[in-house]
Amino acid sequence: MSNKIVLAAALAAGLFAGGSAALASETVYHATLNGASEVPGNDSKATGTATATFDTGSHMLKYTVTYSGLSGPATMGHIHAPAKAGKNAPVVIPFKGSVASPINGEAKLDAKQIKQLEDGMMYVNIHTKAHPGGEIRGQLMK
Repeated sequence: MSNKIVLAAALAAGLFAGGSAALASETVYHATLNGASEVPGNDSKATGTATATFDTGSHMLKYTVTYSGLSGPATMGHIHAPAKAGKNAPVVIPFKGSVASPINGEAKLDAKQIKQLEDGMMYVNIHTKAHPGGEIRGQLMK
């Protein structure tokens, strides 16, 4: 009889684990990057977009950033938080490797970063030699 209880408990645990995975979902965030959104703003004619997909089960944020028209090669790029549009914040996710367009990457977010993302308090920033503080920027929004 105890083997049946152990088997039933194992099956229940498997169903529970499968059920929690089924509750995971993905939320997509977008940003439009331009010089006017920098703080302070600039007259760059460059434009860009960022698309980030957040998986609620794994807490992974996968992102793609594309841009064109920069004043020169991108020197750095990252995601900053916490800040609303018009405010600056520290880097929380540096882009690793090449920052040539398109930039693809992923990062695991902690609970604080998840809240910042959900609250619209993260932004994408691309830097160049002519604009070391950032040439184009855009707020990640649902």
